[in-house]
Amino acid sequence: MKKGILTFIIFGMLTSIMPAFAIDEGTHGTNGKVSGKSVGAAALSLLIWPGIGQAVNDNGYEKNMTHALLGLTGIFRIWSCYDALVDRKGGVWKNRI
Repeated sequence: MKKGILTFIIFGMLTSIMPAFAIDEGTHGTNGKVSGKSVGAAALSLLIWPGIGQAVNDNGYEKNMTHALLGLTGIFRIWSCYDALVDRKGGVWKNRI
């Protein structure tokens, strides 16, 4: 029983990093510049809700909703905060947010 659970945990940990290797050129978006507006948006994303920070940075509806829905997971707030800080434009659902 212990070996099965340990195998399942190790397999889960190894497969969790696999999407990071699924590089598809042209889908990852581009960073903007850090500004006062983007710093405020990053704070809103981290402290209140991730979708708010993306809306402040004038991103599209799809990206705002994706960040808002994935904001239900606690760890996603950190990525959304960074994404708002650098004012990243673009990005798609396929392997990236």
